[in-house]
Amino acid sequence: MRQRGGRSPVAVGAVACAIIAVGTFLGFTKDVPFLNEPYEIRAAFRDSSGIRPGSPVRIAGVTVGKVTGVKHTEPGARMATVTMAINDAGRPVHEDAEAKIRPRIFLEGNFFVDLSPGRPGATELADGGTLPDSQTANPVQFDEVLKALKKDVRQDLSTTFKELARTRDAGGGRAFNRSLRHQPAAFRYSAVVSEALLGETPTDLGDYIRDQGIVSAALDRDPRALQDLIVNLNRTLGALADRDDELRSAVEELPDTLRTGLPALRELNATFPGLQMFAEGARPGIRSTGPTAQALVPFVRQLRGLVGAGELRGLSQDLRSAVAPLTRVANETVPLLGEAREMAGCTTNVLVPWGNDKVPDPNFPATGPVHEENSKFLPGLAGESRSFDANGQWFKVLGGGGAETFTLGNGLMGTATEPIVGVNPPPDRTRPPLRPDVPCETQERPNLETRPQGGPRRVDTRDGSPAVRARAERARSVAIDELRRDLRRRGDTTKVSERDATMDDVIANARRNGLFEQLEKAMAKDGPR
Repeated sequence: MRQRGGRSPVAVGAVACAIIAVGTFLGFTKDVPFLNEPYEIRAAFRDSSGIRPGSPVRIAGVTVGKVTGVKHTEPGARMATVTMAINDAGRPVHEDAEAKIRPRIFLEGNFFVDLSPGRPGATELADGGTLPDSQTANPVQFDEVLKALKKDVRQDLSTTFKELARTRDAGGGRAFNRSLRHQPAAFRYSAVVSEALLGETPTDLGDYIRDQGIVSAALDRDPRALQDLIVNLNRTLGALADRDDELRSAVEELPDTLRTGLPALRELNATFPGLQMFAEGARPGIRSTGPTAQALVPFVRQLRGLVGAGELRGLSQDLRSAVAPLTRVANETVPLLGEAREMAGCTTNVLVPWGNDKVPDPNFPATGPVHEENSKFLPGLAGESRSFDANGQWFKVLGGGGAETFTLGNGLMGTATEPIVGVNPPPDRTRPPLRPDVPCETQERPNLETRPQGGPRRVDTRDGSPAVRARAERARSVAIDELRRDLRRRGDTTKVSERDATMDDVIANARRNGLFEQLEKAMAKDGPR
């Protein structure tokens, strides 16, 4: 119900709706109609490429206008003039500006005009001005890409799409969706890598481009090698395609590999700071590599001459005839070395420890180890090997005797001046154990411990019995006869007496032969001996 003298509620609502509509229009269009005429320019394109009114116009990715019209030169023709309305944010557009039709989706679809405003010092393009087709460009259409490919490449591409379809039908899309939760971490590391590729100084990117140009020039110098690389890569990929089952099995193992590899990669990432410090420390050495290589050039030249035909190469040819025999010797030496090793083990583990032992005899203590005691008999042998009178090989034998007579077994008898109280070591009538099946190095060392036993059985020869006296007289008579015969054979006139000689007899005989005077002179000069 309208109040007296007031405004109608319908009128107030209508005014409010109008104000809201005008504000909304101005907020979205950012332009006041009929008051601010748009700045329009045109561009001639050889191919409209599906551009249509309403398509955005962008400068460096920022929308600054839109396409207001597309006019073809004639019906059905591909060449067209595109009219664009540019707002104040996109001005000024200079006469040397360039316009390119680009797709917003991979290869084709949802096109827009990418506008480059030109050099700042150039003249601004007048409202309604046209950019010639020399300053415009069209996108590459997918069908044009396919036309540029050979038949076999198109077949391979068709096979790739079929395999992608099979992958999708086999659950590849769902697997990709499951991988999305891992992609943020991958993108994070990709961002780190991308940031590292930017370099640390403003000249790093330029240096990279320069070095990449050097690499590209090196590849361009040998097109045949590059062609062979591509052919070999094609063969390699074909071989991999023939092993699709093995590749499928390898892909199935990738999750386990990733679970194992991620900790290793984290450890590797932790080593990068130290590796960076090492790289920084190695830079001086790397810089000096060039001068070092230059300094080594004379040495390399000398080495080249050394391995020439007149030097080591000729020597190697001469040595070829000796290589085969040396090889046979080396092969035949292996068994000998095995036996030498066993001999060395026997010497180290058995013989040397035994030679370092001492004979434990309390009655006759050893003055040294076994290897010293074993050599003490050699001086006596050296004396026996001498010639007695320089006229023949004779050696002296000292005969002994005594009142003590012993039986030595096997019908042998012996005499001694004193009774024998014991024997050490006692005679061993048994043969020591022989184990040829056991290596010497693992056998037990000889045991030098013994227990003395009683002396041999005594035979009393001092009883004065007629039998003993008769035997002694008979032995005396035989000895006298043998001595007389020996003197006659040598022409010696010395007389042999049948009675026992006394000291006076010895002295008288020495005087007759002139030996006593020599003995007295020697005793006067050097003293008694």
